[in-house]
Amino acid sequence: MKKYHIWTIGCQMNVADSTHVGAELEKLGYEPTADVDEADIVVLNTCVVRQSAENKALGKLGALKPWRQSKPDRTLALMGCLVGVKPSPRLLRAYPWVDVFMGPSEAKPLVDHIKNRMTAEELRRLEERQIALRHRLQDEAYPIASLKHLSLTGEPPVAAYVPVVYGCSHACTFCIIPYRRGVERSRPLDEIVAEVRGLVAQGVREVTLLGQIVDRYGYDFPDRRPNLVNLLEAVHEVEGLWRIRFLTGHPSYMSDDLLRTVARLPKVMPHIEVPIQAGDDEMLARMKRGYTADDYRRLVHRIREIIPDVAIHTDIIVGFPGETEAQFQRTYDILEELRLEKVHIARYSPRPGTVSARRMVDDVPEAEKKRRHQLLEAQHERISRELNRRWLHQTVEVLVEDLHKGKWRGRTPQNRLVFFEDDRDLRGRLMEVAITWTGPWSMQGVAADRLAEEREVPVGVVVGGR
Repeated sequence: MKKYHIWTIGCQMNVADSTHVGAELEKLGYEPTADVDEADIVVLNTCVVRQSAENKALGKLGALKPWRQSKPDRTLALMGCLVGVKPSPRLLRAYPWVDVFMGPSEAKPLVDHIKNRMTAEELRRLEERQIALRHRLQDEAYPIASLKHLSLTGEPPVAAYVPVVYGCSHACTFCIIPYRRGVERSRPLDEIVAEVRGLVAQGVREVTLLGQIVDRYGYDFPDRRPNLVNLLEAVHEVEGLWRIRFLTGHPSYMSDDLLRTVARLPKVMPHIEVPIQAGDDEMLARMKRGYTADDYRRLVHRIREIIPDVAIHTDIIVGFPGETEAQFQRTYDILEELRLEKVHIARYSPRPGTVSARRMVDDVPEAEKKRRHQLLEAQHERISRELNRRWLHQTVEVLVEDLHKGKWRGRTPQNRLVFFEDDRDLRGRLMEVAITWTGPWSMQGVAADRLAEEREVPVGVVVGGR
């Protein structure tokens, strides 16, 4: 049996792209392996949003040169944002040991490369196998995305990512995504629902619908229909699916209609990702975000009004060109005021081709960026610890994902991480867990049914469920 290996770095969209590549390779008769030396095909799925991610990808690419050159029948494919919509001549010249260059979310060049090396008899047998597979499976459960490469133990993950809109047309001044992933392209609703059904058939119980600006799903369709509300309603009808999330949102496109949909659909979790990036209006304008700090405040209050049990996550960039100490302080102050549940913090690094790299001076010293980063991290840790403390001695619903260092690990509807010990096989189950300890990044507890047995009292009410 021929084997493939996929190495993935970067965002959730890259993880989802890799599941699609895995499915296409498995249709061609390949099986996944964790051992690169066993693989006939290696795919590197890359990220360049930060310089550190790009450096890791380039290091991995260089390390694979001997692997590729040791056996001429091996295939090395480079994929993702390092390649972009179309590989540059410079990239092609720099890495002659790469056989296939693929843009983000694009498996066809690799599939074509493999088929071009097949004999007529091999192609005939391949077509017969694929026809037989389609007959064996219901059309809607056909594996558009394969999870095998993510879990080589044979057990697919409980939660999976599903891209719904590729690319981005908003073009913030710091962001390289539009240049590397192209313009916004929404996937057909029926195709997305079919993929979700296929994932559920493989054992998935939670899906996260992905887009660079996910609430713009459908904006490129006639009359902007279907939109994200319609998509959530359709995915909600998939039998066997228990939870739905979506990310990443944008303050300018998160409508009341969408928020009310989250509130009324039981499977859609009360978890909203909506980046602010900075708390200063001048910085937001220079970033071309399209809203003010007060706009964001009003949105947060509106989200909490419509979805009272919601957890709101955000993104922050420190050290953007021209950011003064006073402007940074305004970012610190708005985070202190809003007390959001999760803050993803990044230090600005110029990305080639972006407006900020071409027209602005990266004038905040690296040491100052690091200091500001550390201040926000300390603030976030303190606030998260205080917010999580509210769940102590409460009972929460947890979707159990896997075992981690001898404890079951899962997440609440609000995406809070929970660990608990139990000798039963609970993977993929919804459990009520009584919280006995809370920290800034996770909580620990005891399965509520076991706690009730010990105390011989009824199980308490679930907090935060839908």
